[in-house]
Amino acid sequence: MFQPPFKGVITALITPFRDGAVDEKAFVALVERQIAAGVHGLVPVGTTGETATLSFEEHRRVVELCVETARGRAFVIAGAGANSTDEAIGLVGHAKAIGADAALVVAPYYNRPNQEGLYQHYKAINDAVQMPVMVYNVPTRTSVDIANETLERLSVLPNIIGIKDATGDLPRASMQRLSCGPEWNMVSGDDPSTLGYMAHGGHGVISVTSNVAPEASVAFIEACLNGTWETALYWQDRLISLHRALFLDASPSPTKAALAMLGLCTDETRLPIVPCSDAVRPQIESAMRDAGVI
Repeated sequence: MFQPPFKGVITALITPFRDGAVDEKAFVALVERQIAAGVHGLVPVGTTGETATLSFEEHRRVVELCVETARGRAFVIAGAGANSTDEAIGLVGHAKAIGADAALVVAPYYNRPNQEGLYQHYKAINDAVQMPVMVYNVPTRTSVDIANETLERLSVLPNIIGIKDATGDLPRASMQRLSCGPEWNMVSGDDPSTLGYMAHGGHGVISVTSNVAPEASVAFIEACLNGTWETALYWQDRLISLHRALFLDASPSPTKAALAMLGLCTDETRLPIVPCSDAVRPQIESAMRDAGVI
């Protein structure tokens, strides 16, 4: 049976701030907490890491810090997306140079390429940098949807090895598994629907929730990977309220609020994201209790 190189719980890390700057001490502590909880992988500077508001220097530094801290104890898939193909190639090249295990490249946003443009974007990255690349499909944020037919074309390229699928479209996962072949890495990018995604043949999740509840997230995904679905359903029921609560305000502000409640960092965000509203904080705290975090 095919064993994907990137499976399990892969945490989409927040980027903590203090007084407007990246809080490197807090970031290192957050990475150490994730590794101690047994997560399999880490994604620095993805969407949850507020990459859109980081400078290039901050982006590169956070990836470097993640790789240095992990020291091979968990794999690192560096966020490396951009709506400029040249910029994306540069970020993927940097990720390779500093020792990340793979790169996560979101579909180009704002310029809304067609399917041929999407294919050529990823092919250019594939040709430029010899490094595993996971495609990130999140149409609600990018306004473009990478069709299964395009993914099938990409799957034959040597460096395009899988997908983070945040569409929530579960039948698509089965069709994609059949069209892209058994060596295509399939990772959910949507915590609430991950149970179904795993049943459709998924290999893991790039998770927001695991920032807050890493141990429970690991128990859930390992149950899915082991085929112990009754146990997986137990953890799904424990975590579903938290999955929902972390998106009651603009992400990642609820996640940062939860981590601030745990004393792990400030709840500071960077504009145009503002700190989580007071109205939803009690719901976040209640969901954390349901998940056994507090």
